[in-house]
Amino acid sequence: MPCRHRAVAARHFASWLLLSLLYWVASTSQLLAQAKDAPQAPNNERAAPVTQKIDISPVAGDDEIRKRLQDILEATGWFSGSQVVVRQGVVFLSGQARTDELKQWATDLAHNMQGVVAVANRMEVIPPGIWNFAGAQEGMAELRHDLIRALPFMVLGLGVLGLSVAGSWLSLKSARAFFKRRVRSRLLRGVFAWAVAALVLFAGLYIVLRVSGLTQLALTVVGGTGLIGLVLGIAFRDITENFLASIFLSVQEPFQNGDLIDVAGETGYVRQLNVRSTVLMTLDGNIVEIPNAAMYKAVLRNFTTNPNRREHFVVGIGYDNAIDQAQEVALNVLAGHPAVLEEPEPLVLADNLGKATVDLKVYFWLDGSKHSAIKVRSSIIRLIKRAFQQHEISMPDEAREVVFPDGVPFTLVEGAKTAEASLPKQPSLPDSDECVSTEAEAGLSSEAGVLEEQTRRARPVNSEDNLLNDTATSDTARLHPKAS
Repeated sequence: MPCRHRAVAARHFASWLLLSLLYWVASTSQLLAQAKDAPQAPNNERAAPVTQKIDISPVAGDDEIRKRLQDILEATGWFSGSQVVVRQGVVFLSGQARTDELKQWATDLAHNMQGVVAVANRMEVIPPGIWNFAGAQEGMAELRHDLIRALPFMVLGLGVLGLSVAGSWLSLKSARAFFKRRVRSRLLRGVFAWAVAALVLFAGLYIVLRVSGLTQLALTVVGGTGLIGLVLGIAFRDITENFLASIFLSVQEPFQNGDLIDVAGETGYVRQLNVRSTVLMTLDGNIVEIPNAAMYKAVLRNFTTNPNRREHFVVGIGYDNAIDQAQEVALNVLAGHPAVLEEPEPLVLADNLGKATVDLKVYFWLDGSKHSAIKVRSSIIRLIKRAFQQHEISMPDEAREVVFPDGVPFTLVEGAKTAEASLPKQPSLPDSDECVSTEAEAGLSSEAGVLEEQTRRARPVNSEDNLLNDTATSDTARLHPKAS
């Protein structure tokens, strides 16, 4: 082919290619403009179900049905490449839908068209892309809408909750003032006051949950409080037991502050009763805490409620002594002792026939608010021993006593001293034995004052934690001074 012809062919091919490119650009621009001008449904817009028949004319033809459906589908902008074909009342839909919901909406729309016999929906659902956040945006929009809708309920709930908290605090103060004049126990006053405050608070919480539409949760909270209490009672059984025992002790009041008691093998003055234990100041000057459960179950002796107390001891005399004589001698000592009470009267009773002695048990009463029991007991034992020696009443020791029923024969040696002279003389008793109290016994008075002073100087106890009444303690201290 000549060069001139080849150049002409090349010019014609270039012209055709340029025209084709310009046509493609113009077509693409037109399509983009149409898509831009078409109404777009927002991401959170949902198609409402079509429930009513759409009338076209009294008698709808296939073309009218197709045209009406096509116009509606294009007007929504929810479908791309939608095409409607109608044959004998049967509608064939094709194209692409964004979601399954929109595809179903197109089917319902066609079903409700007048004159439609059946619908064959051949639309394809466009699969979402990997970076499609339409679902997340829709969920966030729903969450924002729910939050805005619930905002009034939240404000009202916070207001009711604040009022319930303030009401519970006021009810706590009012209940404490109310029960202070009617209930002596400080622990019971606190329990009753906190119970009233808790009821007010739970009532406010229940109202908040009901207003918020959480009725089931409100019932669960109300019903779960009993279950929580049961679980806590099982888990903290020892703590709960001590707490209940403290309530019973504060109600029954078997002792008061400063009382001298003996319980669980410990003897001392009561310093405090708290929700867990009872604090004692023992006679040795030690601080002892006894769990309230053990206090409530054990045998408790209170020496302060009745200052008069009885003491006793046993003394043995020889079989060759008269029992009545020994009883009279010991009773005379008790009758002349200043610390022994006349009522109830003292007793000297034969208690046992031992291996080498006849045991006498000496009973006497004393005023524990004035005298020390251990000192008075020591004084009486010393004075009875002296009186028995003065009246030649033997007090043999069964571990060293040897009895000869027929006596011990002996022969005097000429030139020796007489038997009377050879026998040792009975040593004279010092006059100090006749004293009621010796220097070693340091008097007969009670040491309660000294122990109380030690109690006051000991580590201070928080009075707010003490469940015993201070007024009852002062009355008891005035009427019944402490015994040792």
